[in-house]
This record gives sequence, structure tokens and C-alpha cells, in this order.
Amino acid sequence: MRAIFVAAATAAALASLIAAGPASSAEQTPVGLWQAVDDDTKEPTGWFLISDHDGVLDGIIAKMFLKPGEDPNAVCDQCKDDRRNHTWFGLQIIRGMKPEEDKWAGGTILDPRDGKTYKATMKVSPDGQTLIVRGYIGIELLGRNQYWSRLPDSAYAMLDPSVAPPPAAANQKHPATAAGPHPATTATTKH
Repeated sequence: MRAIFVAAATAAALASLIAAGPASSAEQTPVGLWQAVDDDTKEPTGWFLISDHDGVLDGIIAKMFLKPGEDPNAVCDQCKDDRRNHTWFGLQIIRGMKPEEDKWAGGTILDPRDGKTYKATMKVSPDGQTLIVRGYIGIELLGRNQYWSRLPDSAYAMLDPSVAPPPAAANQKHPATAAGPHPATTATTKH
């Protein structure tokens, strides 16, 4: 009788673990500092700071890695909204991202080179170290992915103070991310 009870309890425990499944990427947060690299050269192109504003995520260009001859004061002169003529540095390129199933969606991403705005989704890898940013027109299937790498907390010290979050916010850890340091910020972004 006791053996049957132990077997039933073990089976119930295993069933609950299987039903719960692995931790989803929805538990991972895109909030933090990310680096994009050039697809061809693999050199860094920029750092992006994603912040949470009451459950809605926005992201700015926090650092630019310019090639020789590129203008450090380039502006979004082709933008068609409130970002028109804003310098690329500090420019809010991600807006309005909200949690949706296993990703963040419902927002947009701006390409400051041509001023075009695309619908966007963001999905964090299971280990929390890669952010898959997808911009698209119409339906998500017709889009393009970029893969950004999460930067360590120490990278915040290399940001210009005009875009860096307060030290207390940069040093907080998001409780749902167990795979290493993941800063949570509530910094106000520039428009």
C-alpha cells in the first residue's frame, strides 16, 4: 500500500513538472543594454538601451561605433514624426513593445538611416544573452532578424551620462532572469 502511495505521489510530481515545462523566454526580459554587430565584419555597430515604462518597452541608441568619416552628429532628417532632426545618439528607435506570449510585440522599430518605421517583435533567447529583434512590414513572416548580445553590467560605466540610467537602476537584477547579470532600468528616454 505504501509503495502504491509513493509511486502515485512521484507520478503526480513528475506530471506537474512536465506540465510546467521549461522556463519560457517570456520570463526573460529585453530590458538592459544590448550590442549589435555588422553582419559582414562582425564589428560592433551600436549599443541599445531598452527600458521598461510601466510594462511598455522602449529603446534608444546608447552608443555608436562609427566608421572613419561618419558624422557623430548625424540626425534623423528623414524621420516623419517627433524624432525628425533628432541626433542618432539618444534617439528612441524602439517604441511601444508589450509582452505577448513568448515575445514582446505590438511596437515599432525605426531605421534612422532612412526614417522608415517598421512593426517589430523582440524575443530573448532561453539563456537571456541574445535578443532577436525582428522588423517587418505587414506580416511578421515578411521581415528581417537582427541578433543583439546582452552586455554586462560593467558596460553601463562606458555610457555617456546623458543616456545612462541612474546607478541604482543599472545595478538592479531582474528577478526572472537567472542566467547571469541582467540590469533592469527605468531610465527616461529622449525623444
